[in-house]
Amino acid sequence: MIDLRSDTVTTPTEAMWLAMRSATLGDDTLEGDPTVNRLETLAAKLTGKSAALFVTSGTMGNVISALTHNQRGGLEAIVDSQAHMLLSEAGGLSCLAGLFCNAITSHRGEMDLQQLKTKLRGSYSRYGGPTALVCMETSHNHSGGSVLSDDYLREVSRLSREAGVPVHIDGARVCNAAVASGRSLKEIASCADSITFCLSKGLGAPMGSVLAGDEAFIQRARTFRRMVGGGLRQAGIMAAAGIVALEQGIPRLEEDHKTAQLIWQELRHYKPSLVSELPPQTNILQVTPGTESQDETERFIRRLEQNNMLCRAARPGVLRLVTHRHINLQHVPQIVSAFRHSLETSY
Repeated sequence: MIDLRSDTVTTPTEAMWLAMRSATLGDDTLEGDPTVNRLETLAAKLTGKSAALFVTSGTMGNVISALTHNQRGGLEAIVDSQAHMLLSEAGGLSCLAGLFCNAITSHRGEMDLQQLKTKLRGSYSRYGGPTALVCMETSHNHSGGSVLSDDYLREVSRLSREAGVPVHIDGARVCNAAVASGRSLKEIASCADSITFCLSKGLGAPMGSVLAGDEAFIQRARTFRRMVGGGLRQAGIMAAAGIVALEQGIPRLEEDHKTAQLIWQELRHYKPSLVSELPPQTNILQVTPGTESQDETERFIRRLEQNNMLCRAARPGVLRLVTHRHINLQHVPQIVSAFRHSLETSY
């Protein structure tokens, strides 16, 4: 079965298993776990931040970031209209961090900058409190893995900082964005006060994410991690796999991008309407099989499964295919065949 549901289905490499079995452990909530400390030091170095914090997931890291940044009694977080933090994190920004999400119209993950200028508030007014946080996401999940441009990142950073508002990057797949754009994690992270990135997606670790920022920010974040139930004990077992992921996994992501691009190319050759005119930038490909309702889309997904391929719906009429290290160029003919046979089956 070809599994394109997500890059979260990846399993640890042999090097990760070996590192996990031999990890030096401590209590991360008490005196500290030495392997977790190594991971956090490495993550801070890669992002150019002075400190980092190991968390169980990107969603946890994002809500901890919002809790930590909101020190001025802000009322809202500015996000793009298709942000994962808005649509796919169970309302954590509102329910846990107490922030109203002010969503700005976006294209391929990039907010309308004129709207951003209008909505940024650096102080109290008769209409509300200061903006607590501006959030960006790269690569952008709901926009098919698109990568935010360098000019956009820098302009959002400039506008926000001029208003005295901190910036957070949801970088669940920022390593993919870095590889695709040729920029370093440090360059991307320099446009934000904090950044999260996942170890458990394309990098292949079994679990975990990292939140990075300055020393004072991370010190406060540790308290909020405890608040949301993220205090860890002998977490070095998982952190050891994360270290291997960061040291060995990032350059390999280019292979996933090439596989996604070949799938796009072959599907476009077979039936142009299935995919967009532009190839995917990273490892996420959106496919439009001609279904309209959610029920029709789910039925088509079941037909693909009957043809030995798994995927998920991004929204009604749009499928999301995610490549990863268990999928390679040799699988592409089977993927195209699964679509061909499924499309030939009547609804």
